[in-house]
Amino acid sequence: MSADLSSEELERYARHLAIPEIGAEGQRRLKDSAVLIVGAGGLGSAAALYLAAAGVGRLGLVDGDIVALSNLQRQILHGSGMLGQPKVESARRRLLDLNPGVRVDVYDQPFRSSNAAAIASSYQVIVDGSDNLPTRYLLNDLCVLTGKPFVYGAVFRFEGRASVFDARRGPCYRCLHPVPPRPETIPSAAEGGVLGVLPGTIGTIQATETLKLLLGIGTPLIGRLLVYHALDLSFEEISLRRNPRCRICGSAPDVEALLDDYESFCDAK
Repeated sequence: MSADLSSEELERYARHLAIPEIGAEGQRRLKDSAVLIVGAGGLGSAAALYLAAAGVGRLGLVDGDIVALSNLQRQILHGSGMLGQPKVESARRRLLDLNPGVRVDVYDQPFRSSNAAAIASSYQVIVDGSDNLPTRYLLNDLCVLTGKPFVYGAVFRFEGRASVFDARRGPCYRCLHPVPPRPETIPSAAEGGVLGVLPGTIGTIQATETLKLLLGIGTPLIGRLLVYHALDLSFEEISLRRNPRCRICGSAPDVEALLDDYESFCDAK
């Protein structure tokens, strides 16, 4: 575990240190932690900002896109001065301004089967900031095969969803969706729209779940799907169970390695 917290860290994290469930030991644990966020968009913005502010010692950000004007309605990591720049570089600049004591590693590339294992190898928790099914199935399979928790989030129009998939203690994403939905039934945010504040709500929930996992406190959303309805400000919770016939975490799995092409897997009719 890290050495004692510096005087600056004692002041910065004073509100954490006052919580009995965290305290100095918990703050040092956060300082020693490493979290990978796949996607520096709406969900990744909120999650990354709060994890950096909380003092997670190392954050990894994966995203191959550049900052566009249409992003700024919801992707609060970025500003007008970074238009046209890589999202990960924009994110790194903002996170280090928020907390210079955090190490921010960036991967300016798409998250693919060919690089996923190498990128994720040194991180404890993987946060889903993606906006497409191929990446989500890749994240799930990677986390099942490597025994890591997968903090899931998704948004569309006025609805958001969050869960923690950890096959060591509960169901995985494939237990919920054994077969990918047909692409035409899942419009993208660009096609269907999304309330700008919604990714902030869900991304903050993802950050909360990540901190709970790192600190070993509370009851994480394992085996539970949280659904948020913004228009009437309501939450519902759906219980999830492990599927014994799941192809990757069931009793007789036949997916024993990452697929070569998750785009084709999700496009299959």
